[in-house]
Amino acid sequence: MTHPDSIVYLDNNATTALAPECVEPVLACLREIYGNPSSKHAAGVRAKEQLERARASVARLLNAAPAEIVFTASGTEANHLAIRGALAARPGKPHVVVSAVEHPSTLRLLAHLEADGVRVTQLPVSGEGALDLAALERAITPDTALVSLMWANNETGVLFPVADAARIAQSKGVLFHTDAVQAAGKIPLDLAQVPVDLLSLSGHKFHAPKGVGALFVRKGLKLQPMLFGHQERGRRGGTENVPAIVGMGLACELAASEPGAKAAATAALRDRLESGLLARIPFARINGGTAPRVANTSSVRFGELEAEAILDKLDKSGICASSGAACTAGGSAPSHVLVAMGLSEAQALATIRFSLSRYTTEAEIDHVLDVLASIHKRMTAEAA
Repeated sequence: MTHPDSIVYLDNNATTALAPECVEPVLACLREIYGNPSSKHAAGVRAKEQLERARASVARLLNAAPAEIVFTASGTEANHLAIRGALAARPGKPHVVVSAVEHPSTLRLLAHLEADGVRVTQLPVSGEGALDLAALERAITPDTALVSLMWANNETGVLFPVADAARIAQSKGVLFHTDAVQAAGKIPLDLAQVPVDLLSLSGHKFHAPKGVGALFVRKGLKLQPMLFGHQERGRRGGTENVPAIVGMGLACELAASEPGAKAAATAALRDRLESGLLARIPFARINGGTAPRVANTSSVRFGELEAEAILDKLDKSGICASSGAACTAGGSAPSHVLVAMGLSEAQALATIRFSLSRYTTEAEIDHVLDVLASIHKRMTAEAA
């Protein structure tokens, strides 16, 4: 895939390029299918048909029922709807269990809710970012309303054992939510086999447009909405963003086609990047490298060289990467994910996240390796 100005884009966990297959259908929708899907006239009916077709595509990606899909404006909104809705559905149970490495959209909401009396338990992770299921089981109490655990970490790519965690929560009568924003399109998400009650998605993380997300709500679970209105079966008010939703439906169809082969090809490129870095830069280390991970993500620690300085030099060479989550990048504070994994502040601030996509090429990886080797040589010489 050709990028603007021939950049090499390795920040796909922040956002992805719109899939070429989605561009024309989204534009056609903007041009021609502008009716309100709640209207009863022909233009509204046409928009409603597109909306429901996309809903069915999202449901197929999850092996769920279309009626279990609620469209939102983002993954953040989906997370907030799940957490607030679960607490409202379990009155008198003000306890939530999460991991210490959840996305800021989850942790910041819970910090806000603590002021209103919600009690939050954060589970620790190992040095490789792995979750201790025994610790999860111990953390659940009679007043626990919800366990919320991300499926794939946005910074390291480390996968949590969501199926096992969901079964533990289910056995104790506790609702289970997973933030699957970084898992969708990368690993199978079969909700007929994994007993989660709530699951969040964000379209722009897997080549759909920005401004659209979705929340899976297991049949039978009644959620109190954050935005009141008749849309989405009363679960999320506001006129649906039909063009973006159409793009998300198509992106789900693309993600569902040959997922194993695509993941294997991406993993091979990630491994090429990591092995090349370790060979050329002796003090480089992979954070979470021995844990199960999604295929596209590599968190690389460059000794104690400042990541922001490396990123600036990469950017000037036309290479896009990041120091972590886009919503927290640019600050001087170390990543809470890496600190929870036991890294020092200096080590965390020396870490760069490279996140690939289905469009990343071998030539791009080799170019990045050459540029990084040159940057490393210059920076170590300057520090000597």
